Amino acid sequence: MVRIGLFLAFLVVPVLEIWFLIQVGSVIGGWETVALLIADSMLGAWLMRREGRRAWAALRAAIESGRMPDKELADGALIVAGGALLMTPGFISDVFGFFMILPFTRPIARRWVSWFLGRRVRSLAARSPYAPLFDGTAGFGGTGFNGPGFNGTGFNGAGGFDGADAFGGPAGAGRGRVVHGEVVDDD
Repeated sequence: MVRIGLFLAFLVVPVLEIWFLIQVGSVIGGWETVALLIADSMLGAWLMRREGRRAWAALRAAIESGRMPDKELADGALIVAGGALLMTPGFISDVFGFFMILPFTRPIARRWVSWFLGRRVRSLAARSPYAPLFDGTAGFGGTGFNGPGFNGTGFNGAGGFDGADAFGGPAGAGRGRVVHGEVVDDD
């Protein structure tokens, strides 16, 4: 389903961009449209640089304080993606680029991306041949997907993993046979 969506996006979006450029050009003129695109790209580059520096400073502060920089990493990724969209000629892609870069709209974009990726991870984990081996707590200290940065509803409450049934069933359901033993260190 994602592949079909991407195919349609790469097919439909350029056609819409060209159509919209022609419409704007017919209203304000060709040279004015080109000047507007150049000004838009320059504003996007400046904004990307400014917000990128802020995100980098926030990332460094999070790492120095010893906490997981999940929000800061997501912001950095959104700034890079938004900057790429702003450098692409076209007004429709610029709207999405500004939505990802501007500090007051970036939290909304972060929630949408977190929701999408959380849904995608759950779907892939459920279809994995190893899904019965996991109970949703593996590697997270027994807290399920409720540890730091997850809080039961996804990354920072954005509607991602849902705790006990994160891998398609209640915690502990469908687990394989447990083999008891010990780990021997050769050193």
